[in-house]
Amino acid sequence: MAKVDSSPPIAYDGSMSRSAEEMIRFRGLYESHVVTLRDYRCLAARGGPEADEHSDANKIVLMRHGAFCKHFGRRGTVADVNHAVFFAKGSTYRVSHPGDCGDRGTVIMPAPEVLDDILRQFDPSINEQPGRAFPFVTGPCETSVFWRHRQLVQQLEAAGDQPLEALWADVTALQLVADVVQAAFAQHGFPRRKRRQATDADHAERVEAAKVYLAGRLGEAITLDGVARAVHASPFHLARMFRQRTGVPIHRYLTRLRLRASLERLADGVDDITSLALDLGFSSHSHFTGAFRAEFGKTPSDVRRSTGARALRQMGKNLEV
Repeated sequence: MAKVDSSPPIAYDGSMSRSAEEMIRFRGLYESHVVTLRDYRCLAARGGPEADEHSDANKIVLMRHGAFCKHFGRRGTVADVNHAVFFAKGSTYRVSHPGDCGDRGTVIMPAPEVLDDILRQFDPSINEQPGRAFPFVTGPCETSVFWRHRQLVQQLEAAGDQPLEALWADVTALQLVADVVQAAFAQHGFPRRKRRQATDADHAERVEAAKVYLAGRLGEAITLDGVARAVHASPFHLARMFRQRTGVPIHRYLTRLRLRASLERLADGVDDITSLALDLGFSSHSHFTGAFRAEFGKTPSDVRRSTGARALRQMGKNLEV
């Protein structure tokens, strides 16, 4: 089950040297069956390289501040806010810091099978060795990716202990991973897998099945992993094909279903907006109201206070303008 971790910063595990553990702290941001995100803050000053460190999983780091150098023997590469940094499972490296300002970013760890699905889009040979390490160390972090990453972290931090829409968090995080992986493959000249036209019909069927699943569960806590299992697809593939077929991310499609269903209830004169919000799968009155205003330009209370049918007609005219 997805969760936001609001616990205080904690030191990393035994993959780091003692000196590294004393200078860097990790804090959980989000965790689900498909992806885990951690905030990290390193307080190290200029210097290094330090002792060997080891990566216990395939991870991607998107930085928000500062820079560090990652060393492999005599070879090194600089990691800063213009890069995505890839840590391959089982790799050994050392770290140095070119400045005194430290560095901070987000560690993204997709579930192994999810990462394989993403890599397979660009390197079909992953089928021969599932779980294989990244074939590159860094890749570009485009402006749009950098901005979406910051927005994701800000919203996860703002959520605190409040319920979080896991479907949105999973889709947003996996799209970031897919974008930086694609950019890295393009930069390093690896061939991209050509899409087979024979899969189009299968994709269409799975997207339609996902629509049926969503429509029948508006009031439930829906996760990307749950929808994917229901339609026999991987989470990453489902998120990608759903957007390709519908033009919107799956979490936004679900939100629109819920909001449009609420209009009928409001027109019928529903009394308790909080109950309506919870019945339709929103986490709170404020969550519902914010989404409603963003979609329709009015709050649910505005609509309820007006005469139901007349208010809805007027709102429809306003949206047409």
